[in-house]
Amino acid sequence: MTAPLPPTARRDHPLPSDPSEACWGSDAIADMLRALRVPYVLLNPGASFRGLHDSLVNHLGNAEPQMLLVLHEEHAVAIAHGFAKVGGQPLAAILHSNVGLMHGSMAIFDAWCDRVPVLVLGATGPVDAARRRPWIDWLHTAADQAALVRSFIKWDAQPASVPAAQEALLRAWRIADTAPRGPTYVCFDAALQEAKLAQRPALPDVARYAAPASPEPAAQDLARALAWLQGAQSPVILAGRVSRSEAGWQARVALAERLGARVITDLKLGAAFPTRHPLHTGPAGMFLTPEVAQVLRQADVVLSLDWLDLGGTLKQAWGQEAVGSRIIQVSVDHHIHNGWSMDHQSLPPADCFMACEPEPAVNAMLAALGASSIEQTWPDTAPPAARLVDPDAPMQVADVAALVREATQDSPVSLLRLPLSWAGDFWDFAHPLDFLGYDGGGGIGSGPGMVVGSALALQGSERLPLALIGDGDFLMGVTAFWTAANARIPLLCLVANNRSFFNDELHQERVARERGRPVENRWIGQRIDDPAPDLAMMARAQGLTAFGPVRNATQMREVLPQALAAVRRGESVVVDVLVKPGYSPSMAQGMTRTQEG
Repeated sequence: MTAPLPPTARRDHPLPSDPSEACWGSDAIADMLRALRVPYVLLNPGASFRGLHDSLVNHLGNAEPQMLLVLHEEHAVAIAHGFAKVGGQPLAAILHSNVGLMHGSMAIFDAWCDRVPVLVLGATGPVDAARRRPWIDWLHTAADQAALVRSFIKWDAQPASVPAAQEALLRAWRIADTAPRGPTYVCFDAALQEAKLAQRPALPDVARYAAPASPEPAAQDLARALAWLQGAQSPVILAGRVSRSEAGWQARVALAERLGARVITDLKLGAAFPTRHPLHTGPAGMFLTPEVAQVLRQADVVLSLDWLDLGGTLKQAWGQEAVGSRIIQVSVDHHIHNGWSMDHQSLPPADCFMACEPEPAVNAMLAALGASSIEQTWPDTAPPAARLVDPDAPMQVADVAALVREATQDSPVSLLRLPLSWAGDFWDFAHPLDFLGYDGGGGIGSGPGMVVGSALALQGSERLPLALIGDGDFLMGVTAFWTAANARIPLLCLVANNRSFFNDELHQERVARERGRPVENRWIGQRIDDPAPDLAMMARAQGLTAFGPVRNATQMREVLPQALAAVRRGESVVVDVLVKPGYSPSMAQGMTRTQEG
């Protein structure tokens, strides 16, 4: 199990309880969470887990784990999701009965699609109907509560005894942290939590229940893949869902250099390969640009390192024709697919399938290749020319990126989140924490919570936690930032505010063109204006430091140093930046393909 980061968030210190031999069911559950070394528990309070809440405060002293209060259950799971994207460690999110689970379900789906481990804990009113209070306990009790989310969690349990509850936590923790990773759910009966125990149960040795290491690739598959790659004239590596490990990053670079393979990365995922390396084919995007698709189409061997939507990506290159390359797939993602969700994407061909995670496969390939007798240097490509930004004109997202890069050039930055209008050539990635990827589920509203969680995980590091999110995402999740202010989590979030749900403006324009109707009407039902919400004021209402609206580069150059100074003082900061609507080339290309069918 992953060792937890040291607790660095501000903590509320409870008054100490008088010594007592009494033990309650929820005390034993809390003891198990501490034994698992869960550093933080995210929660919005609810009566269904009032017993566990008391145990976390008065039995454990609100430490190891420490509670972090959220204002909506969706934020609890989103913050845990964002935290796990940095170092892979699961946090616990507690959701109040069926209603809290319904609130949190979108964020659970995001974690499922993003293959991120989260330990979701729930509670239900007394299972024994004779013990339910009138009205409210009946509303908050379900015969099968996990059925609400069972299609997008890896495992669930509703234990009926304290020993069963401890075992369920051990199993849920291990399954969540076993590849392909994802959320698990354990629901505790309120009566079980509040039952007085005759004696304190002994805790199991959690080290004996650790998640298994990823398997090594089968010898015959490894030999076949290496033979094809070494004999290839134009090999391509698709660097997909990989870890944030620096060792894994270096191994991928070494493998690409040994094979002379071109590398393609995906902007939906975290940084996987240095973008200024001469073997990187880019810029990365949400979809393949025509130039990158052509490189893929010309490959004779393709090595997919758990690429997201391999089948769909191959179709972008080959269209309706048969894929002309040998495909080597490295993934365990097939173990998590079910019939409810289509998040598994199109079924890809695979001429050689290694059922393991990317890092064991890459390490095994490097070991088999051995030391090279030919030394070859691969100097970084020249950085792009600095973007000239008109100081007084309305800004595009590309201008915002250039100004932020200018202001942070001496600091290691972790981009926690980026908007759909971002293009891969706006920023170079040289470290696995330079960019953490998207939310997995492709909805709106997860950004603020995930930004808070990732910033929490980066506390104590030298990296500047910085995010750029859309105004729609901000408005749906703004109250997640209260948790950052309350826990004193430093972060900088820039809101790319085009005052529109612009993605859908373009969809409405395409429909109007197809039907011969006025495209000028595309804004109706899309614009977030008249009145324009005061985003900076909304951030201040959550206790954050906020600036804006910033309208041009002159104002941006005045505000950014102040915002960065505030973050370095430990403050949570939001900057409202007005931008012109627009899309990155790869996103526009993807929407065109969707329209063309």
